[in-house]
Amino acid sequence: DTTFELCPGVKKAVDLCAAPGSWSQVLSRKLRYDYDVKIVAVDLQAMAPLPGVIQLQGDITEISTARKIINHFEGEKADLVVCDGAPDVTGLHDIDEYIQAELLLSALNITTHILKDGGTYVAKIFRGKDTTLLYAQLKLFFKHVVVAKPRSSRNSSIESFVVCQVYSPPEGYKPFMYTGSLDRLRDAAEEPNRTLVPFVVCGDLAGFDSDRTYPLELDDKKEYEFCGPVQPPIDPPYKTAGGMKKKGELAKPGRETGSSEQEAIAGFSGISLQ
Repeated sequence: DTTFELCPGVKKAVDLCAAPGSWSQVLSRKLRYDYDVKIVAVDLQAMAPLPGVIQLQGDITEISTARKIINHFEGEKADLVVCDGAPDVTGLHDIDEYIQAELLLSALNITTHILKDGGTYVAKIFRGKDTTLLYAQLKLFFKHVVVAKPRSSRNSSIESFVVCQVYSPPEGYKPFMYTGSLDRLRDAAEEPNRTLVPFVVCGDLAGFDSDRTYPLELDDKKEYEFCGPVQPPIDPPYKTAGGMKKKGELAKPGRETGSSEQEAIAGFSGISLQ
């Protein structure tokens, strides 16, 4: 927000894939000073209540979810849409980047239904071979598109964020819920021209480096006090597997796995056994 001035003038904001609610909390702190502001947080998972935030449990790939958001805004559209959603990472960058791109397109789909002309869209991406394709697609809908890397994001991480400003869809464009694949879009498109995607490093470069480890001695010699997460996930899909891992009950090499272990491993990986 310091670099791009995203919040000034925002009256209606939407946080997609919001659980456990960190971005909604930031929006609430920045915007609640104005009683006319409305913030809607959307996620498939349940969230703990946040002051000044309307929670909507729903699927961002469903048109009914878009209509519910518009209803909360009394028929008007949002000034700002943000999406910090990401799949459970596998550690395989190609797979993680592909799944994240699919999620980004789903978020963009619903954004075209709920964002007003001139609005702003911010979403997480994993930089990879499809970054230029995503950039080209976003440029069709926004006048200004930049890939930004916050100081709080580790340099070793492929995580970045697209900051898309001044929403201006093509003339005659009618929003629809496309649920296809990024591969199909790539195959259907003509060979793209070489594109340089603008990349911005945000934050104070003299501040803490998220890839380094610092001593716990504070400048004023106060004792360091650990602060846990404000609100961890309430019922994450990996809850069963995480509990079994702590107890050492997950499958180990050379030992057969039971049905409960198979279900837990599948849940940890986000895979359905059905």
